[in-house]
Amino acid sequence: MLRGFYTVASGMIAQQRYQEALSNNIANANTPGYKADQATFRAFPEMLMHEINAKQLPVKHGMHVPTKRPIGGLNTGVYIQEYVPNFNQGDIRETGLNTDLALIQENVPDENGSFFFAVQDESGDIRLTRNGNFTIDGEGYLVTTQGYYVLDSNQNRIFTDGLEFIVSPEGQVQTDNQVSQLDIRYVADAHTLEKEGNDLYNGETDAIPAAAQFHIQQGFLEQSNVNTLETMTQMMEAYRIFETNQRVLKAYDESMGKAVNDIGRLG
Repeated sequence: MLRGFYTVASGMIAQQRYQEALSNNIANANTPGYKADQATFRAFPEMLMHEINAKQLPVKHGMHVPTKRPIGGLNTGVYIQEYVPNFNQGDIRETGLNTDLALIQENVPDENGSFFFAVQDESGDIRLTRNGNFTIDGEGYLVTTQGYYVLDSNQNRIFTDGLEFIVSPEGQVQTDNQVSQLDIRYVADAHTLEKEGNDLYNGETDAIPAAAQFHIQQGFLEQSNVNTLETMTQMMEAYRIFETNQRVLKAYDESMGKAVNDIGRLG
């Protein structure tokens, strides 16, 4: 019975954490470039159950030898192994803002491959993002809404000196005084990236394959790839499973109460 308590409790904890991930997806349904988190569940290692018996040997004084027979496996609980972002491209929406850039993937040869903008965080480190909702800071540099500098192919900050600039489909930022190439990074397996806050990812990048293609669309934004209706349905399912585990836990608790109180009085 005690094993049942732990099994049910692990199921409730897993569903609670799953609910938190789904809630975070819903909260970011309108965040440009946001990639929905998907939870992967895994069972605890199986325990091999045995039936314990005693076998009597046909000797003069008799002898009992303990024996055990395998019955089968028993799972003792479940847990969320990891959260895996879904890197499928979101819908493209026109905003009309000169600073909004949509990074559109036309051909990605690797199954989990993806393109990213390279930005510089507050520590000076290079991070990756799919959120092209950029703006111009007070010094005239192209930055994210959190203030991270957008980088060019030489890993320098892109200076626009105002809002009048043109971005070509190839990623060239053209102003009256200079032309800069956006630093577009490629990751062959985007699932290896570490997800950080503020729409940033950290990890190793790969050389862009010859067959891989992308283009930049100025005045557009890639939307979140969260399917709101599907996520709401998943939240309801997780809630129902949590409730079911809760009822089982209550039944275990009542049985344990009877075992402690009623059986104790019989003694």
